[in-house]
Amino acid sequence: MSMRVGVLHTVPALVPVFEGLLTQRRGDLDIVHVADGSLLSRAIASGITADVESGIRGHLAALRDAGAAAALVTCSSIGEAATDAAAAVGVPLVRVDRAMAGEAVARATAGSGRILVLATLAATLGPTSRLVQSAAAGADVDVQAQVVADAADARAAGDLATHDRLIAEAIAAAGDVDVIVLAQASMATGAGGDPRVLTSPESGADAFVESLAS
Repeated sequence: MSMRVGVLHTVPALVPVFEGLLTQRRGDLDIVHVADGSLLSRAIASGITADVESGIRGHLAALRDAGAAAALVTCSSIGEAATDAAAAVGVPLVRVDRAMAGEAVARATAGSGRILVLATLAATLGPTSRLVQSAAAGADVDVQAQVVADAADARAAGDLATHDRLIAEAIAAAGDVDVIVLAQASMATGAGGDPRVLTSPESGADAFVESLAS
């Protein structure tokens, strides 16, 4: 018997990515994807407004009503708001970046304590940095954050090669840090081979599937 779950995206291109990641990990999932790019565009323009919060609640309530046992949110920019909305509508929710944040803190505390958060959108820096700080729970870590200039515009224009190159250049220029966190799931294509880099799709999918067994 299959289990129905929901996945809320603000980047439609992530739908097939997470369809593959989740079905690879658990073959009995009936996955309902909701992709609403307007949530992200509104959050970029005006922040997490009441209108954005209402939209998130509406999507999560619809997933609940469709029979989803749990939901995964793949957008870090709306992660905090989605957590609140999920509690309000009564559906268990996993943030795609939560496991990544925990891993970042574990690595940093085993080293010099320095973490760099990279994002292509300024709207993501606050939510991801706060998530990492929360995961630290008082540990002595230094979290720095910066936007990869022009990468978001390149992706919006369909120029994934430039998007990835700009991320790779920012990683190469990161300096002496223990961990480099790529705040958005959509940035994973630019991760390259630097062992300091953490991305959220794989670990987020792992965490979500593990949550379904509890």
